[in-house]
Amino acid sequence: MKSNKNIQTGTSPRDLLSGKYFFISISLSVIATALVLYFTYTPDGFEYVQLKRIPGLIIAVVVLILKIWFTAAKIRLLADNRMSWAGAFRVVISWDFASAITPSTIGGAPLGIYAMTREHVPLGKASAITLYSLLLDQLFYLMVIPVLLITGIYLEVIPDNTGFIGKTAMGLVYISLLLYGFVLAYGVLWNPASLKKGVRALFRLPVLRKHSESVEQELDNLVSTSEGLRNRPLRFLLKAYTLSSLAWMARASLPAIVVLSFLPADEVLLFLRSFAMSFASLFMPTPGGSGGVEALFVIFLGPLFDRDIFIGIATFMWRFITFYLILGVGIMVVSWYLNNAVVTPLTDSAKSTSDPTDTSSEINKK
Repeated sequence: MKSNKNIQTGTSPRDLLSGKYFFISISLSVIATALVLYFTYTPDGFEYVQLKRIPGLIIAVVVLILKIWFTAAKIRLLADNRMSWAGAFRVVISWDFASAITPSTIGGAPLGIYAMTREHVPLGKASAITLYSLLLDQLFYLMVIPVLLITGIYLEVIPDNTGFIGKTAMGLVYISLLLYGFVLAYGVLWNPASLKKGVRALFRLPVLRKHSESVEQELDNLVSTSEGLRNRPLRFLLKAYTLSSLAWMARASLPAIVVLSFLPADEVLLFLRSFAMSFASLFMPTPGGSGGVEALFVIFLGPLFDRDIFIGIATFMWRFITFYLILGVGIMVVSWYLNNAVVTPLTDSAKSTSDPTDTSSEINKK
């Protein structure tokens, strides 16, 4: 996550987003999708594209809306329902919009935090909510990845066409997510002091030393948030985890739903591959994963199509629903933030940043 200094001083989304990344993300997606359409085109292929495919695509849009709703409900819960539903939806769409046009090393968290401060949420509390969300995602990975590993023994979850290199890469993806999940869960839930010491030592390395000052504040937030999380009742944690898991399941099932709108397939294998593909997409270095996620769709789900023409069309429809729609709605939401006055005084944000312990105690109130 980026340093919160930019948000603290009241900068706008213009300072948190890059026109360069926006252009690169859209360009890579258009080029990749066009290449898939070109190489899968057959002269008589479009005669198989019929109106009966539309209901399945409508279901995919509904699932996308459910994904946004589950995430908004999670954000409201973590904010102790002090945020309106409209505000929660704006935060989620802003976050997804930023994730779609920035590299994975940046992600949508900085703009998500900014959006929360514009919805009456103090900066320190917004940072805590972001950390809660990250932890819940990691706990979901810890639940699903063992399922993928076990079912992979009996089913071809990782397609054979990926070869040894592809399967090794997916193995590294699984291991990285599991290790990160265990480390974060241990540090946040059981021993935040040890995690703080470890990260602080890591940022003493010469290549990372210049970021040590900004990371120090996040480490303080980590400790205070950890204390707040441990004081939460189990019912609260289970509800937050359920909402986070439902949001992730909706996101990961979207590719499978798009495929099923074009042809029947082994539903179990299809959904397992969709989850594996979604995890692999987390490591795409390009802005929004553009270019790479289209390739992953072809590699993981392409072999399940009986007509090549469907591969290109399904790739386009999947990206249109999950990428271009988000960009369109996201531009409107970010424009709304730019055209409306700040609703959270900077003094509140500064206070919550300078004293994360007070913010932690505030977020702990039921």
